Parts: sequence; structure tokens; C-alpha cells
Amino acid sequence: MTALNALKKRLRPGQVYRRKELARWSNAVDRHLRLLLEEGRLEKVGPGLYMAPRKTRFGSAPARPEKLVESFLGDDRFLLVLPNAYNSLGLGTTQLYNEPVVYNRKRHGRFELDGRPYDFRMRGSVPSGLSEEFLLVDLLHNLDRLPEDKAAVLPKALKRAGGMDRTRLVRAVRDYGSARARRLLEPVLAEPLAAA
Repeated sequence: MTALNALKKRLRPGQVYRRKELARWSNAVDRHLRLLLEEGRLEKVGPGLYMAPRKTRFGSAPARPEKLVESFLGDDRFLLVLPNAYNSLGLGTTQLYNEPVVYNRKRHGRFELDGRPYDFRMRGSVPSGLSEEFLLVDLLHNLDRLPEDKAAVLPKALKRAGGMDRTRLVRAVRDYGSARARRLLEPVLAEPLAAA
């Protein structure tokens, strides 16, 4: 069996690979990558990232965003947030956004992965999942980035905060909140919030 065929056997449809992962299984990674790209066995989906296409009856399926981000970061400690998630808070935000935000501990900036822009933001700590408390704190932090009328959204957000579980909200502010989010939420929580 040739080295190229051995490498082909390791490729799994829908899986995203970093170049350095593929280099472990290849004695001529750049040549093999060029050949695999030409054959359509791999697609380049980002800087140093390759995906083994997954065929469906509608054609090639795109890579799952979570797999792309995990491979790009080389780390599974991140939170992928579609800003449309703010709409679930019921504050009158109804916009549709095209750029997911990735809170992580390694990269900062905008990167295109598989033809889609991602906004990577470094944070000291990253929640393991979305909660309404985190979303509210994040919305207040990003208030100026929202296309909606901030003067209309802010009072609704503060009212919503008043109805949330105080302990979980305080924890979200402490662990993930910016100085702005802390300042905005202090009157609602009725006591000063210590900076993290």
C-alpha cells in the first residue's frame, strides 16, 4: 500500500483536519495534500484546515461549525454563539446575523472558515454552554453592535434581568461580564458587583 493510500484510509467524511495532524500520517504531506485536493478527497476550509467532504444526495455537505472551530483552535474549550440567540431573550431583537462569535482562549480576530466569516474573541474564561444569563450579559456588553435601537432594548434587558435567577445572573456577570455589563446591571441587582 502506498503512503498516499494509507493516508486516504484515515480520512473520514465530514471530519476536519489540521495540516499538522495529516503530517503525522504522511511522509510528504504537502505533495499528498495537493493530490488529495486535486482528487476532491479533501477541501481546503481555512488556514491550515482541510475537510474530507461528506456527500449527501444534494451534493457535498458543509463542515459542521463546531468541528471547524475546534480544529482551527486545536482546542475544544470555546463557545460558539450565533447572535440571533439574543432574539430568544424576548427583548425585541429580531435581526438575523451572519457572523457567529466564538468565545475562546486562543485566538482573536475575524477569520473565514469554509467560506463563512467567524468573529473570534479571546476571553479568560468561557462558559461550557449558553444560558439566558450569559446571553443577557453578552447582549449588554455588545449593545453598541446591535442594529436595533439601543434605547428601546436596554430597558427591556434590565427588566428581564430583574426576573432572572439572581445567583446565576451574578455568577454570569462575575465570570463573563465586562465593566459595562456590571455597571448596567448594578441597579437591577441592588448591590455593587465586584470586578472579576
